[in-house]
Amino acid sequence: MASAAAASPSLSLNKTPPFKHQTSLTTWLKPPSSSALFRRKIIPLSSPVKRLSLPPISASSSSSSSSTSLSVTEKPTSNSVHFHGNLIESFENQDSFAGTINGTSLIDELENPVQRNGLSGRRRLFMQDPPWISALFLKGLSKMVDQTLKIERKDIDKRKFDSLRRRQVKEETEAWERMVDEYRDLEKEMCEKNLAPNLPYVKHMFLGWFQPLKDVIEREQKLQKNKSKKVRAAYAPHIELLPADKMAVIVMHKMMGLVMSGHEDGCIQVVQAAVSIGIAIEQEVRIHNFLKRTRKSNEGDSQEELKEKQLLRKRVNSLIRRKRMIDALKVVKCEGIKPWGRATQAKLGSRLLELLIETAYVQPPLTQSGDSIPEFRPAFRHKFKTVTKYPGSKLVRRYGVIECDSLLLAGLDKSAKHMLIPYVPMLVPPKRWKGYDKGGYLFLPSYIMRTHGSKKQQDALRDISSKTAHRVFEALDTLGNTKWRVNRKILDVVEKLWADGGNIAGLVNREDVPIPEKPTSEDPEEMQSWKWSARKANKINRERHSLRCDVELKLSVARKMKDEEGFYYPHNVDFRGRAYPMHPHLNHLSSDLCRGTLEFAEGRPLGKQGLYWLKIHLANLFAGGVEKLSHDGRLAFVENHLDDIMESAENPVHGKRWWLKAEDPFQCLAACVILTQALKSPSPSSVISHLPIHQDGSCNGLQHYAALGRDSFEAAAVNLVAGEKPADVYSEISLRVHEIMKKDSNKDPESNPTAALAKILINQVDRKLVKQTVMTSVYGVTYVGAREQIKRRLEEKGVITDERMLFAAACYSAKVTLAALGEIFEAARAIMSWLGDCAKIIASDNHPVRWITPLGLPVVQPYCRSERHLIRTSLQVLALQREGNTVDVRKQRTAFPPNFVHSLDGTHMMMTAVACREAGLNFAGVHDSYWTHACDVDTMNRILREKFVELYNTPILEDLLQSFQESYPNLVFPPVPKRGNFDLKEVLRSQYFFN
Repeated sequence: MASAAAASPSLSLNKTPPFKHQTSLTTWLKPPSSSALFRRKIIPLSSPVKRLSLPPISASSSSSSSSTSLSVTEKPTSNSVHFHGNLIESFENQDSFAGTINGTSLIDELENPVQRNGLSGRRRLFMQDPPWISALFLKGLSKMVDQTLKIERKDIDKRKFDSLRRRQVKEETEAWERMVDEYRDLEKEMCEKNLAPNLPYVKHMFLGWFQPLKDVIEREQKLQKNKSKKVRAAYAPHIELLPADKMAVIVMHKMMGLVMSGHEDGCIQVVQAAVSIGIAIEQEVRIHNFLKRTRKSNEGDSQEELKEKQLLRKRVNSLIRRKRMIDALKVVKCEGIKPWGRATQAKLGSRLLELLIETAYVQPPLTQSGDSIPEFRPAFRHKFKTVTKYPGSKLVRRYGVIECDSLLLAGLDKSAKHMLIPYVPMLVPPKRWKGYDKGGYLFLPSYIMRTHGSKKQQDALRDISSKTAHRVFEALDTLGNTKWRVNRKILDVVEKLWADGGNIAGLVNREDVPIPEKPTSEDPEEMQSWKWSARKANKINRERHSLRCDVELKLSVARKMKDEEGFYYPHNVDFRGRAYPMHPHLNHLSSDLCRGTLEFAEGRPLGKQGLYWLKIHLANLFAGGVEKLSHDGRLAFVENHLDDIMESAENPVHGKRWWLKAEDPFQCLAACVILTQALKSPSPSSVISHLPIHQDGSCNGLQHYAALGRDSFEAAAVNLVAGEKPADVYSEISLRVHEIMKKDSNKDPESNPTAALAKILINQVDRKLVKQTVMTSVYGVTYVGAREQIKRRLEEKGVITDERMLFAAACYSAKVTLAALGEIFEAARAIMSWLGDCAKIIASDNHPVRWITPLGLPVVQPYCRSERHLIRTSLQVLALQREGNTVDVRKQRTAFPPNFVHSLDGTHMMMTAVACREAGLNFAGVHDSYWTHACDVDTMNRILREKFVELYNTPILEDLLQSFQESYPNLVFPPVPKRGNFDLKEVLRSQYFFN
């Protein structure tokens, strides 16, 4: 009986006839809605997972089901309904659901219901249910798994973000403490082993200075503390605010940082050094006090202090948990420490600088014999320099400097990587901007504008509401949220070339120019020639030293960040509204070295048009005239050099090195690498690219003037009108300059002294000679500035070697170039003159020129007559420059036209940035160069053109005039210059507007 039952394919359920039961099973019911079927709470995967148990039906009439088994009643008709209800209920009652049951996938369980839990040959009841049950089940399961995975990913991302954020906070708040600990450990090692550790040059010096400087600072702190208030020094209350060891490290690093980045003839101005040290100490005091109050209790704390710390910790932790970081950071500002001011910073900095001079020494290398007495020399000396205001002037200026010993400078450029660099790129997105000093870095002082101490500009920014300037805040947040990473392949190439001595791919030569030996004869001409040669060689070596330090600082940041998944650059603006990254060294606004070493952290497939734009981008980077060809011409150039491109990507250092011929070699190499990957792939459109593709304006300043003036001729000259190939304004100007010089060369040299110069220069005039002057003319370049720019280009050509002749040729060329500019761009000159006249009227009434950008950013020109503020310090009397109450009329007038246009190009970039973000694009901007992924270039091109038209469809000059009339009702202003009839919509059809 049992065996018969076991062999039977049908199921026997509690005295129910098989036929009736089977009939009930094949009666398909209307399926319930999926929302009712799978309505349940989703729990993250980190919580305990309960196994879903789908019960077998017993074949025995006496079998009883367990608590998780399906109970079937004797009524055959209702049994089926009851079964479906229990099945749905079992799904709804699960707290969580896993995709496997006892290590077996759920799909396998559904498809192979036999052979589970040893019940071979027993079939699942629900497998004989209608097919919509399985379909609904799988559909709901897919939704549940997707939701669970999303929650899990969010949980992982949150943990990862919290970890990165903790690292960022430590980076900003504990950098100096880590340095102190490092020197303590090195000192301990030196004492234990009785031997100086093998350290890099700069760290070896620091280790020798650290203990003596720390000791004298401690002595000074005790001395000032024991004095009565009447005789205490002005800096006394502030020198006690940090531990002596931390103060010593800050002084050493700040001073050496100034030596690396800005010394002149091995000298640093005392004012600059003292204020810089004072600012760094004040900043660290704020962070130190915050950490001291929020850390765990110290042994001498009273009960009240312990209670206060505990409450403060709870409050801060509560705010952080609720993601109210701004409120948490207000704790730092509520420390009761008022801003010190420049006088306090200078006094404290001067005293600490004086202590460093007393304790810091350098030692020349010992001779081989070892019998000479070791020589110790002061590393720094305080002295005064006297300089004339300009060559030939009788007016002199005397100021104090800190002179660095030559031994200190000798190995410094090789040790820049060991210096502490503040404001490094952030590991987490920056704080959103919400005010003048609310945004950017988490703890480091961050200001939305670089005001350079202009109180008028600071007051204007503090008065604006977040509603007024929300679009500026939004744009800066967009730029700051772009995630970057280091391009390791390019960094490896840079490291190899740098290790081999540089002097290639734009890298500075790591060796100095030899100084010519002094002649033995007393011939005056020979001595004079030697002095000139020696002076020139020393100047070149100083420049090389500064450039080597700069490269080392950039590489040190790249090495630090190369293993990070990504990082961010907080942005702020200058007083005109142009955006800049706050980190100063390795950023995308910097040199080709930096741009080639950086790439977007997010990769995107090249897509349909990505390969096209990648090739255009590579041609633009190669330059040398290629970038002025039509797009088809640039594509042909790349196609003709595919072998060179692939060889450069595969063997960049030891191959033919075609990429070195490019104007931007490291960026060109980065493009070669990704283009090679795409061309070798069977599906180029699916290749993931991290490379930013640039779209640059064509002499962007003149583009803005052409849009303001609506002059059709000028608009066509700067690519506001569609053409078969890009118009080149620099070539146009060079042709006009050549025509003028050709006429002058035919004149009589006796009556016209420029004729001889014209004959010499006529064959040297080209696009490169005039480019910089044309580019900067709209930004207010003066005749002197143009002369110096052209002089440098003539020096590079090397045709004119005589200094006097070179100077005369540069003067003549500058006059002709500026005249040619005035002839071609009359409308732009008219607007420039109008802006200058308005500024002169305002400034003559002793008011700085003010305006509000189209995005609501208030701008105040900071050019005022500075007032000297004398401060007596322990080192010397310092003369601090303060913003006076009398405006500088000449500077206000000459600077207003370029500053106004800069504020407009900054506005255009910000408008484009926000629109690109809304379109889902990654965006980075470098003034008039906009960057995005190759697959998104077409979208960005459309957006930037639309935003340019949108910007200039507003009456910008009329609004400016109205604001002047409202602000200065007693002044009379000239009318706005007449406009042309150029249709701005032409910009939308111009493919070379940005290209």
